[in-house]
Amino acid sequence: MTHLNPVELIIRKRDGGMLTAEEIAGLIKAYTNGEIPDYQMSAFLMAAFLRGLDPEETSALTDAMLYSGEVLDLSDIPGIKVDKHSTGGVGDKVSLILAPIVAACGVPVPMISGRGLGHTGGTLDKLESIPGFRVDVSIDEYQRLLREHGAALIGQTAEIAPADRKLYALRDVTGTIEFIPFIAASIMSKKLAEGIDALVLDVKCGRGAFMKTEPDARKLAETLVDIGERFGKKTVAWVTRMDVPLGRAIGNWPEVEESIRCLQGENVPDLMDVTTTLAGEMLCLGGAAATPDEGWQRAQQAIDSGEAFEKFVEIVEAQHGDARVVRQPSLLHNRTKTIEITAPDGFRGYVADLDAHFLGRTAVMLGAGRLRKEDPVNPAAGIVLNKSVGDYVEPGELLATLYTDRTDLHEQFSSAVRKAYSLAEVPAPQKPVLIGRYTSDGWVNPF
Repeated sequence: MTHLNPVELIIRKRDGGMLTAEEIAGLIKAYTNGEIPDYQMSAFLMAAFLRGLDPEETSALTDAMLYSGEVLDLSDIPGIKVDKHSTGGVGDKVSLILAPIVAACGVPVPMISGRGLGHTGGTLDKLESIPGFRVDVSIDEYQRLLREHGAALIGQTAEIAPADRKLYALRDVTGTIEFIPFIAASIMSKKLAEGIDALVLDVKCGRGAFMKTEPDARKLAETLVDIGERFGKKTVAWVTRMDVPLGRAIGNWPEVEESIRCLQGENVPDLMDVTTTLAGEMLCLGGAAATPDEGWQRAQQAIDSGEAFEKFVEIVEAQHGDARVVRQPSLLHNRTKTIEITAPDGFRGYVADLDAHFLGRTAVMLGAGRLRKEDPVNPAAGIVLNKSVGDYVEPGELLATLYTDRTDLHEQFSSAVRKAYSLAEVPAPQKPVLIGRYTSDGWVNPF
């Protein structure tokens, strides 16, 4: 650790001063190499959390985390490589539908995803609910999948952004998770390391998201796009609503089943509005469409023709998953027990609201998620909402179907799900799921 005094940097940031790119790079490198102890890095994280990081410091932090490991070179793979990232939400299975749509239209999709933690699900857990599906592949295999099949859906490898893994674990136990520069640097260091040429971001906003308010979500979107553009990557961000679950399924295999139906043409309006909008952006950035609207049309054609579903089957087979269950999901319907939740006496009216955060936490208790990274997950566990926002409910009608092996908690689960529903005498106006689009040219609000 040459010419680096971490105490001096901590004090300067504590007092509101700025750090140079070289100082931030040295600090991150020394911590990643084990030359700075956790207690000093914790002090720096808290000082930055309280005093803030400006755009130059945030970009420097991203750069330091990015180059703490290997930055992949995909230049020998034809085409413009475009990925998508979501900040996470309840029922967010967009990636499962989006990647095969975009790949079927000829744009390569290098997608390195994460696992679920807390009330939000993870793409890797969903994919692994397909028997045999492998997400832990080498970089060479990742590149082969992308070259031969047009998409690779894998987990973060040891070579990619090791500083991010180490810092995230420390942020988790020091109360510095919800800080936009740290969130942005974490996301973008991993995405830039994938070897992408362009990126589309889905920044979730609301009760079921990490960004609870629209101003916070917009600020995160602006920060992410600014970093992407600083690194020479064309970047587009959408802020989307996450007050109610996206779609009707929550949980790993239940969400895969819903994704399969959507790829086969079923229209789940909120889910497919987000998916096809992001697909249009990706196809435009990837050169397969002149505009996002034209990309939206191409995405819809890929679904209608069956190409998107067949591409999903191809991806599953290429990553050693059992494609039989994709073509016939009923083969896995006996993997767990079923609890049906009905509307009690006096429960009558239109569903005006569904608490996404509450339902996400309930799904975790069913076994569908984890509160700690080491917690086991039941791939079949989850919730399917038989009644959603706008539906009319009468006593005795089926509200939701739960999948869990924890049947001893039947009454507790039933009570929790019923509490998530809010009813009204008349249909409540539904807020659009798409809130705003941000690029380096500024904001466009669709409604």
